[in-house]
Amino acid sequence: MNLYRFGKMVCGAFLKSMYRIEVRGVENIPQTGGILLCSNHINNFDPPLVGVAASRDVHFMAKAELFDMPVLKALLPRINAFPVKRGMSDKQALRNGLNLLKEGKVLGLFPEGTRSKTGELGQGLAGAGFFALKSEAAVVPCAIKGQYKRGKTVTVIFGKPIDFSEMREQKASARDATNLIMLNIEKLLKETS
Repeated sequence: MNLYRFGKMVCGAFLKSMYRIEVRGVENIPQTGGILLCSNHINNFDPPLVGVAASRDVHFMAKAELFDMPVLKALLPRINAFPVKRGMSDKQALRNGLNLLKEGKVLGLFPEGTRSKTGELGQGLAGAGFFALKSEAAVVPCAIKGQYKRGKTVTVIFGKPIDFSEMREQKASARDATNLIMLNIEKLLKETS
């Protein structure tokens, strides 16, 4: 068993011991090909929760400072994380993300770039739109709802892939593409059933 799968098992057991985890729409994740998985961001537990809920292994960007810590520097790449320098255009991180998508892997992103302090959906950064337009990956919106309070329900909803073929043909801007992704995440957050 590789470290990612072991970590997924351990994180799943921990999260389920703390919260009532509900997962919906996992059938919307294609089982082959590159996937850009875009979620809102409300808590530090969001990356492991999305990783546990998804039916495929997910690769995440993690802030570059974490890779300066000796233990994490060795651990993070083994659990499918790669560094990104925040607050600037990190060309290496963009290349790494595009390569993962071209290799048919799943790239998990939090388009807001940081956790929402209010729980409300913030504005997405253009990076998500860049990946959506520059790759042929399926773009799957994801919403995390609920409160990370012991015994409370936290729900992960995977939406149907967003059709980006027209936007790619029209050479739409990364900002417009990100806005479409955020609109789809917002729709999932408003689902009541």
